[in-house]
Amino acid sequence: MRVQVFKPFIYILVMVALVACGGGSPTQAPVATEAPAQPTTPPTSIPEPTAAPTDAPTEAPTETPASGAINNLQDVQKAIIQIEAQGTFIDPEFGLVMNGAGRGSGFIIDPSGIAVTNNHVVTGAALLKVWVGGETESRNARVLGVSECSDLAVIDISGDGYEYLDLYDGQINVGMDIYVAGYPLGDPEFTLTKGVISKARANGESSWASVDSVIEYDASTNPGNSGGPVITSEGQVIGVHYAGNASTRQAFGISRDAARPVIDELKTGNNLDTIGVNGSAVGTDDGSLTGVWVSSVQSGSPADKAGVVAGDIITMMENLVLATDGTMADYCDILRSHDPTDTLSIQVLRWANGEVLEGQLNGRELELAATFDPGTGNDNSGGAVGNENLYIDPSAAASGDVYYFTEFEDELADWEWFLMSGQEENFDLLADNSRLRFDIQGRDTWVYVANNALDLADVRIDTSTENLGMSTNNISLFCRYSDRGWYEFNVASNGEYWIYRYDANTQAWRTLWTGGSTLIKMGQEINHYGAICEGSELSLIINDTLVKTIKDTTLKSGLTGISVSSFNVTPIVVEFDAFALSVP
Repeated sequence: MRVQVFKPFIYILVMVALVACGGGSPTQAPVATEAPAQPTTPPTSIPEPTAAPTDAPTEAPTETPASGAINNLQDVQKAIIQIEAQGTFIDPEFGLVMNGAGRGSGFIIDPSGIAVTNNHVVTGAALLKVWVGGETESRNARVLGVSECSDLAVIDISGDGYEYLDLYDGQINVGMDIYVAGYPLGDPEFTLTKGVISKARANGESSWASVDSVIEYDASTNPGNSGGPVITSEGQVIGVHYAGNASTRQAFGISRDAARPVIDELKTGNNLDTIGVNGSAVGTDDGSLTGVWVSSVQSGSPADKAGVVAGDIITMMENLVLATDGTMADYCDILRSHDPTDTLSIQVLRWANGEVLEGQLNGRELELAATFDPGTGNDNSGGAVGNENLYIDPSAAASGDVYYFTEFEDELADWEWFLMSGQEENFDLLADNSRLRFDIQGRDTWVYVANNALDLADVRIDTSTENLGMSTNNISLFCRYSDRGWYEFNVASNGEYWIYRYDANTQAWRTLWTGGSTLIKMGQEINHYGAICEGSELSLIINDTLVKTIKDTTLKSGLTGISVSSFNVTPIVVEFDAFALSVP
């Protein structure tokens, strides 16, 4: 299925250029930016009508902030935070994004560390890192409450005694001077840009939120400003930035009047107008299919308990077809018309599996209602198969479509292991707790595991590993594995890497390229590895950054897999979090 994406970007995990806003209102979702082998002999270690203008002054009248709050522009930075969110989700345009990391902004509103940002910055993230006032060391933070429809979130930063900002209590008028503070483009350097309010009540309907009161201004903003404050010259908050278009000098913020009651509720630990998804309105070109695309699901939320998973399209709620106008208006109106614990009927399209599911939020779980062929839309029992832990679609064709995805919940029926060095008694291989664990006790033990589900020519491999043992191992991804050999992308724990072709006839590794990278997180850390085998090009990716592309025409197709190697220091303990194959 190809869908027209009203919000074609990843909420917080990757930086995407913002498309022009139409009609003077945000039509594009805000974007938060991306957080900034070996052997020749085998491996060696190591995002409305205009209010009538008034004769208000161009500068906001001075208001006396509550005791202790910052009251000047010079000190504002002390209360501004940069947020990095990490998580795995499925985007309607880019497909599966594993362990994606991106950055947004926010601001502290209480000395205890209570801070405000956008919902799209934090929802669906597995973990949050926060830098306060330009600090070089990050702090931990947890989400207290979120509102999907208001695009607001409140988080609690560890520690206390923080500088903070107050909300502005004066009248907000067209022509009023404002400033936008934050950390755009993932840069740790603080920015403060000046502009004027051009609309005091802009249209707040968009493909990712439905905000009751939005202000429009012409301050320069960029991806990563999301969640930062819009302030007066005395440092008081009149809005929360959530969208912008650099090419037209239009930027949009959730106004103080809309934000205040929502923030007060979220501070208490309650969510508001949310079912626990990071969603956006999507639809086909002819409008025959519309709904809310689910990029990620919050664990334990009503959506999660009902069985909604990332990649689903919620097509109906309470028998009302959603997103027919390309916005979240109907979806949010339904949520605002009910209590959080009310039972709501939903219909879900799980396109990849060719399934239509029906169930309830706060009621019965989703159940299969109909099947269809994802390629033609006709009723059919074929197509992709799988569940939230294992997914296979041999017919995937468009860039980003997923061939195969597993979280290692089941037995390793699709996998076969072999050794290139060492003895079988020197290692254990175990699928447990949604991870594949390599436990190597012997020296010079090179364990390879091939996925035998699909024989592929062009493929992208993605996986994430956590090192739990000694930092003297090598991790490999390989493609086009057959009786002729394979291509191998071998990365040592110190950042050295090799791209090989293994020749099965001569039983030798041929070095195609060798180099080093500082992208590897050394020690007991989590790293993301990717490899692309497409035509004659072989590309290595480390922590979401392309490291090297070379060419070789020898091998044409085959299986894929992963490998862990030990050398002179043991034990080596490495866990793979998930494994994905997609169309390059």
